[in-house]
Amino acid sequence: MTEDLLKKIKQLPPLPESALKIEAVYQDPNSSFNDMVKILEKDPLLTADILKAANSPLYGFSREINAISQAVGLFGMGTVRGFALASIVKKSFTLDLSPYGINSDMFSALSKKQHALITSWCIKKENKLLGVLSPAAFLVEIGKVLISQQIIAENKQIAFRDALAELQDVEAAERKVIGIDTPEISAQIFEHWRFEESLVSVIRHCLDPEKADESDKKAAKILQVVRVAVPINGVITEASAHEAKKLIEKYKLDLPSFEESIKNLTNNN
Repeated sequence: MTEDLLKKIKQLPPLPESALKIEAVYQDPNSSFNDMVKILEKDPLLTADILKAANSPLYGFSREINAISQAVGLFGMGTVRGFALASIVKKSFTLDLSPYGINSDMFSALSKKQHALITSWCIKKENKLLGVLSPAAFLVEIGKVLISQQIIAENKQIAFRDALAELQDVEAAERKVIGIDTPEISAQIFEHWRFEESLVSVIRHCLDPEKADESDKKAAKILQVVRVAVPINGVITEASAHEAKKLIEKYKLDLPSFEESIKNLTNNN
């Protein structure tokens, strides 16, 4: 990691109190559905952000979700935690993704679509993993914000554009030009904020899940599949879905549910 990027991470402001309270409730094995609802209801702006995210057409609900208790009941505490952390964390950064050829709206749409795919795919058979996968899907790309800042600061926009064209691989281009990739930077950010080790591990190892601890490998594999299926422009293509399915077969994951989720996501988009 370059010294400048390490310095940027160390200079990040602490998470706001609302995030710390959400994490305390989520990590407490004795906490309940109602405990999470009470914490969220005390922050009207955060509540509005969560309800806006939960009512996205990507999730395919026919009725409007108009209360936090309803959102927690439908999605579960893990997924609503993901909604909340995504809202809080992204407000901690100034977004300029121009080196990647995307704007802030496209960047937001990317994480939302990755999250919607993970939620739909895992909610029935891998629901226990959503506590980690939901925030991971929302937050794994946040490292691009700091990498983008570094590319601009070093005036390497042209070099990065050329590397993207040559390598046709975003993380490979990041490593060539900056010396580090998005998952590693994102993992470093969440280590700095002292998130749980499993979340950091899943994000860090989503490019090479076999390097993760045994308990985190499956979640890292699922995150890798979803990032392949939903590339940086947020558009799922036949080619990206095909590459994702190859990984599913390699890892022996649930292909029928994935195919159903891709179909639903495309129809609801």
